[in-house]
Amino acid sequence: MELYLCEKPSQAKDIARVLGVSQRGQGCITGGNITVTWAVGHLLETASPETYGEQFGRPWRTEVLPVIPDRWQMTVKKDTADQFGVIRKLLKQASEVVIATDADREGEVIARELMEYCHYSGAVRRLWLSALDEASIKKALNEMLPGEKTEKLYQAGIGRARADWLIGMNLTRFYTVKAGEAGVSEVYSVGRVQTPTLAIVVNRDHEIAGFTPQPWWKVRAQLEKDGIAFEAEWVAAGQYCDSENRCVNQQVAQAVGQLCQKAESGSVISVEKKRDKIPAPLCFSLGDLQEACNRKWGFGANEVLSIAQSLYEKHKATTYPRTDCGYLPLSMRAEASDVLDAIQRSDPTISAEIAQLDSAFNSRVWNDKKITAHHAIIPTRQPFEIAKLNAKELKVYSLIRLHYLAQFMPLQETDVTDATFNIGNQLFRTRGRVMIHAGWKSLFNAEQSEEADGDKESSAQLPALEQGAASTVTGAVVKDNMTKAPPHHTEGTLIAAMKNAASLVTDPQLRKVLRENAGLGTEATRSGVLETLFKRGFLERKGKFILSTQMAHELIAALPETLTSPGMTALWEQALDDIAQGKSELGDFMQKQSQWTRHLIEKGRATAFNVTALTGPVCPICGGPTRLCKKKQGNFWGCMKYPDCKGIIGEANRKNRRQAAGKTRGAGRGRKAPASAPASLNLTSRKG
Repeated sequence: MELYLCEKPSQAKDIARVLGVSQRGQGCITGGNITVTWAVGHLLETASPETYGEQFGRPWRTEVLPVIPDRWQMTVKKDTADQFGVIRKLLKQASEVVIATDADREGEVIARELMEYCHYSGAVRRLWLSALDEASIKKALNEMLPGEKTEKLYQAGIGRARADWLIGMNLTRFYTVKAGEAGVSEVYSVGRVQTPTLAIVVNRDHEIAGFTPQPWWKVRAQLEKDGIAFEAEWVAAGQYCDSENRCVNQQVAQAVGQLCQKAESGSVISVEKKRDKIPAPLCFSLGDLQEACNRKWGFGANEVLSIAQSLYEKHKATTYPRTDCGYLPLSMRAEASDVLDAIQRSDPTISAEIAQLDSAFNSRVWNDKKITAHHAIIPTRQPFEIAKLNAKELKVYSLIRLHYLAQFMPLQETDVTDATFNIGNQLFRTRGRVMIHAGWKSLFNAEQSEEADGDKESSAQLPALEQGAASTVTGAVVKDNMTKAPPHHTEGTLIAAMKNAASLVTDPQLRKVLRENAGLGTEATRSGVLETLFKRGFLERKGKFILSTQMAHELIAALPETLTSPGMTALWEQALDDIAQGKSELGDFMQKQSQWTRHLIEKGRATAFNVTALTGPVCPICGGPTRLCKKKQGNFWGCMKYPDCKGIIGEANRKNRRQAAGKTRGAGRGRKAPASAPASLNLTSRKG
């Protein structure tokens, strides 16, 4: 029997339809000698620490750490145990397995960990899918990969999971216990990727909090020549400037302004003209798509991933979303006419834009050397019902489509003139831009066009200028400015910072080692990391911005720099890429991770952990201190002796209040609420 092992039911249905099998069985679809089955994400998980010894169970103790398994064990997830049973039975019957999970590191792990756990030893092939439309599935079936071609991805995925487990299990327990000893019963979660990500936000918030605005001055001269008015900006000498070349000497700036007022003319020192040819923005990687959607519409990173996944899986409108690449392979150039035809058939209102395209134009997007495991996100070759997209899906699809269409438009061409002037023996400069050919830019509206190329330069018209020619000075303005603190991170800017972790590294040697694309996490995991930090109370949203909490500041202050540094974790991600490419071995990586974990625990033992125990009214049951607990249902004060004492004081909603009232009367019979408790607070006991 040939067994196709998919990642999820919807994927299995699409592949089964193309294979021509349709008989439904328990947890599978069959037909002839072919069976298609599916996981539901990961059906297995790494065993918990207490599996390796009772000393690692509750209550947590720091003296037994670190826990580093000699032999790693997996366990079956309880909530998907039934489907695991189906797959185990099918693997025993299979003569060949076709791995048809998502074509990435995590997809490889989902399939191969099941095969290894169930001791499957038969033939293996790999179905490498970039889209789930019928044409793409047929093409992938005709180009099946041998199993050994992607086996290294599994090794890298296992390395990632085990490294995360070592840091997460050991450091979270260690710092949670230390916090408990200081009277704080919060869980202080630590992670190999999440902690340096958190440090990026904490460091930015520290920078903003400690920022002191400084004044600086700008001088703009107003000029005229041949009836055309324009402006030029003073270039201050270095001794009057800060590190950003801003003039910080008011007296000098005012003096220059007065010189301009007295000057009758300014002479041209130099003129340089050039024609800028700007290519279209690339197609989208997931990270770039998340940044763009957050900037334009405020969509969260996880929300964008869900939308992109829906466009891929449900609507078959776009290709595989979890990609770190914005380029397309040359082989897909021949499919462009099919893609454009599908776009137009899906949405006839786009016909005018498609009519402008030059299908023979060669964009920079076609580049085999830039392709990673997956190409950029683009529309598929299969028409779909665009009316079924909801409003947000339509926005994201339209943006993906726009960037694909732009690849078939000529370059934007702009004439740029840079000129310098002598006004009162002071140096001034100006720049003018004149659009010659709009090219691809004609597809974008004004807002999208500005975001696409990031061009903030002046588009002012300049007169004809020649060296030595004079222009009339008609006035000058001295403008007062104040330096500004950097803005708080948004989800988009934080995703960008995670992608470009190497740029945040100050150590020159480490920066040299890090490759240009070294980042925190992967395209597939970054949005999940952010959601984890929100759920665990380390980050909070304030409008479009992300702020770190007091709990986050305390944790980052206590941790060693090797754990909070983006550069160190980016090195590990780089090492995982080397495993996937066969350049290094899993065993070597895990040995270093074990050593690093031991080092971090020892470092933690020698470092104080200063936490703030935020206490509230006394517990209505035991009279002990309470702490603030934040839940979706509302905030409340909970007894610090929980679970031994379940007293709470909270602004419970009416339903919870009624439900809890009976328990309170039973649990706290004969005990009055303390007089110090505010009258507006509801005294209840926590549900067990």
